[in-house]
Amino acid sequence: MFTLSAMDQDLQPGQLLARGVSRHLRSHGFVSVEEFVPERGKRVDVMALGPKGEIWVIECKSSRADFQSDNKWEGYLEWCDRYFWAVDTEFPTDLLPDETGLIIADSYDAEIIRMGPEDKLAAARRKKIIQKLAMDAARRLQRYRDPKMAALPDEASLL
Repeated sequence: MFTLSAMDQDLQPGQLLARGVSRHLRSHGFVSVEEFVPERGKRVDVMALGPKGEIWVIECKSSRADFQSDNKWEGYLEWCDRYFWAVDTEFPTDLLPDETGLIIADSYDAEIIRMGPEDKLAAARRKKIIQKLAMDAARRLQRYRDPKMAALPDEASLL
């Protein structure tokens, strides 16, 4: 058993899984944005952009109850080329739909166990998502570098 650092203790279990997933995807040439909002009312745990422009959504589930309370996941399918669940080694994976991808993760790394089936996005939707990913990532970096920078009014409506 490992001990969490002081910083890790402030993170929720799903956030720790998202970090491990993002680290693993980076080793495959993907970049990712955690807690990404593709449109109002939807928030995916990890949205990843691959080296060939592929877009993956990864939902991190830390428990049976967390999974069973998620009734919006099918609405995320229209925003990606591949969809995955990320869970830890203790999660009952038989609950997860077979027609989705599976990633086993912890806070440090992950492994793709089952590749999600590919359902390619339309070109217009892909362009919109890539632009929104870039804008969101740039805003987050600006806020990190300049925490006193004021947010624009209703930034979500810019795209």
